[in-house]
Amino acid sequence: MWNKIVFGGLWLGFVGYAFLLAPPDRPDTLPLIINLSTGKWTGINPLIIALFNLMGILPMVYACLILIDGKIQKLPAGVFSAISFGVGAFAILPYLAIRQSLSGVEVERIRSNGIDRGGIIKLIDSRWLGVALTIGTSILLVYGITQGNWPDFVRQWQTSRFIHVMSLDFCLLTLLLPVAISDDINLRHFTNPQTIKLLSWLPLFGALIYLCTRPNLIDANNRSSQKLV
Repeated sequence: MWNKIVFGGLWLGFVGYAFLLAPPDRPDTLPLIINLSTGKWTGINPLIIALFNLMGILPMVYACLILIDGKIQKLPAGVFSAISFGVGAFAILPYLAIRQSLSGVEVERIRSNGIDRGGIIKLIDSRWLGVALTIGTSILLVYGITQGNWPDFVRQWQTSRFIHVMSLDFCLLTLLLPVAISDDINLRHFTNPQTIKLLSWLPLFGALIYLCTRPNLIDANNRSSQKLV
């Protein structure tokens, strides 16, 4: 119940702020989005280029967490995950608010029986995907921080709704990662889950390190085959 109140309130507050309190749209917003999406980056502040591309990586990080959770939820996690590639936290927050928390008994049953790792679940459960996301994030951060024009970014943050809301979206998605990680930890066999949960609070890289090191899920199909032998 508290999840629904907290995440639902955050979602309503973010929507209200984005449309009522954030700076107004600028005439060059649509051309900027098109150029960022098509790789026409000449003349664009590297900080904005890095931030825009990080907003493509963060939904991938969430997909690695909530699509697995969605296998045991009645809620279609894939829909929220897909939409998040376009609107970020505007899609992730409703999922976190509506999803049902699992009881300890349900968690133990799932951990014992495993989860079907077929199709996309096998891909997002792979540590190699976590490594690729970590490398991509590191390159973008180094590029943006070292090559970016900070005064120009601050000016655009103050005058452009797109830049303003995208920046806040990035911060909000980063802050919410430990919540999604905590649910994922419960489905896996960790020798010291509390240490992992503490690590997850490291901004952004805590989640990336988690994806690179978490043990694979037990495959329900393999477990079933073993029981038949």
